Amino acid sequence: MYRSLIILSLLSANPLFAQFPKLDAPRPIEAVDSVWIEDLTWLEVRDAMKAGKKTVIIPTGGIEQNGPYLVTGKHNVVLKATSEAIARKLGNALVAPIIAFVPEGEIDPPTVHMKYPGTISLTEETYQRLLIDISASFKQHGFEHIILIGDSGGNQTGLKAVTKKLNEKWAGEGKTRLHYIAGYYNYPDVAKWLKAQGIVEKDEGHHDDFAITAMMMTVDPNSVRMKQRIAADKFRINGIELAPAEKTIEWGKKIVDLRADATAKAIRKSIAGGKP
Repeated sequence: MYRSLIILSLLSANPLFAQFPKLDAPRPIEAVDSVWIEDLTWLEVRDAMKAGKKTVIIPTGGIEQNGPYLVTGKHNVVLKATSEAIARKLGNALVAPIIAFVPEGEIDPPTVHMKYPGTISLTEETYQRLLIDISASFKQHGFEHIILIGDSGGNQTGLKAVTKKLNEKWAGEGKTRLHYIAGYYNYPDVAKWLKAQGIVEKDEGHHDDFAITAMMMTVDPNSVRMKQRIAADKFRINGIELAPAEKTIEWGKKIVDLRADATAKAIRKSIAGGKP
């Protein structure tokens, strides 16, 4: 206790400490319409929570090899589209910054994606510790439902483990509860839906497919190297033509909406007490 008082006294003597505003300070300007916490001021986050946005989505992506055309941040690009769509459908959710670093294989000696330059991998322990600290931060600020989703297969084990660990640890400590939404990682369902729409792919052996490419194009066509592929007459994937780009982007929007609908439904079910 005395140590805390000493630290507080030292901080108070620092002129920088005076720059920390009061927690009930009024917001001097109109709030922007965004669900991304990193794009909001602390006042906008506070007021959004006061207005009922006490659910936060923590998206996890990855930096890995994704074939010859897609950027290493493929999953993070996809999550920019899907995470926002999910939050908008829920209506009472904000989105945390995308966790870009996840387990991608052993580092030394390298395995799985770590064999390829550009990949960044974490140990499972580091990944889970990151999830735990981020979740604890949101609990501290009063978020009641913390939603964990992963756009890559290697993310799922840690998400599930951390959800179990923290829900057990925080039982009886208030309203905060974690929800691991396994249903977000629903690529087989997307492929089945696309096949029903007449889009049938022939796997070319790349870590890439039509659904991924279409979703990424809704965010940034450069992330799939559209111009370069058109110039090289390679603007297609798994036998599916990607031109005209506008048509592929429309497909991407439909796929994002499909995934967001399914995920929002699973989140509501989990919050209501059912299994996601």
